Amino acid sequence: MENEHLTIEIDGAEISDLYPRLICLEVEHDIELAAMFRLQFSLLLDQGGSWGILDDERLRIWKQVSIRAGLAEADEELMTGYITHVSPYFDGDPTRCVLEVWGMDASVLMDREEKLKDWPNKKDSDIASEIIASYGLTPEVEDTGVIHDEALSTIIQRETDMQFLKRLALRNGFACYVEGDTAFFKKPRLDDPPQPVLSIHFGSETTVNRLSLTVNALSPANVAMFQIDRNTKEVLEAEATASEQTALGANDAASHLGPGMNPAKVIVGRTAATGAPEMTALCRELYHQGEWFVAGEGEIEANQYGHVLKSRKTVTIRGIGETYSGVYFVSHVTHIFTDDGYRQTFKVKRNALLPSGSEDFSSSAAGLL
Repeated sequence: MENEHLTIEIDGAEISDLYPRLICLEVEHDIELAAMFRLQFSLLLDQGGSWGILDDERLRIWKQVSIRAGLAEADEELMTGYITHVSPYFDGDPTRCVLEVWGMDASVLMDREEKLKDWPNKKDSDIASEIIASYGLTPEVEDTGVIHDEALSTIIQRETDMQFLKRLALRNGFACYVEGDTAFFKKPRLDDPPQPVLSIHFGSETTVNRLSLTVNALSPANVAMFQIDRNTKEVLEAEATASEQTALGANDAASHLGPGMNPAKVIVGRTAATGAPEMTALCRELYHQGEWFVAGEGEIEANQYGHVLKSRKTVTIRGIGETYSGVYFVSHVTHIFTDDGYRQTFKVKRNALLPSGSEDFSSSAAGLL
């Protein structure tokens, strides 16, 4: 068992004097969304008729917030962002009056102005680097290879910078997100070492309170796309029928099809690409999205687990049978701090069933003492 600890700073200064008023803190990380936080404080009326922290300058919109948490002697940054909403609630019962403060990471600054702009003769990765740097963030960008020649087609932006980057990321199979002062535009690293093992019904080594799983046979599908070449007027075709991403297990979705069953097929429509390479990349990444046919969600007592579980990384889960035990990709984590302690709720997904044989299910891999 480990002792959890929490540090909250606003504009670089810790708010130690506000901790006694803190009822709950939630920090949410999701692979599809900006990181978000929610602070809930008790709102007390003092003898002078003042609501105290309601007028605290630190709890105003656009103040910068940094949240760190950990267990034992180690801690790490959960997120840095900005206050975007402040919501006081007044009840007839004074003990139920609360002040909620919530906000998002620095990507919120990239999502406030819709733009109409052309990006000729650039790779998607070049565009991402330029946009990210313009906000004073450090770009960590993976090369996308294809240069969009303006003689064939020019990329046009008709949305906010963050919406635009998300669109470019999708067609390359990339993730686009901000952590601290770094913005990422790159593929998920499914082959990186997993986080410490999560254990279910494993005696004294149990770390998970609950877990539910769903296997969806309807999700996987082959993907095809057809388009007229703007110069030659020939029909361009692209198709994805096999995976190029790391399998997190032995048997993928296609291996579970019965005799005589063909894979489902999706044809991309209402989407234009600049040529065959981009069509192929789009089909491939849509195919990869459909491969995640196993999904789960659960809850951890953090001081039992002894670690801060992170999204966008893999984790090994054991104790749920041979079919389902193995490596999963963490798609969502909510860190919850209350008087009862530090909990982590999470969502995971997997593109295969059964262990591949390379997993480490040992207690040493779990990082347990």
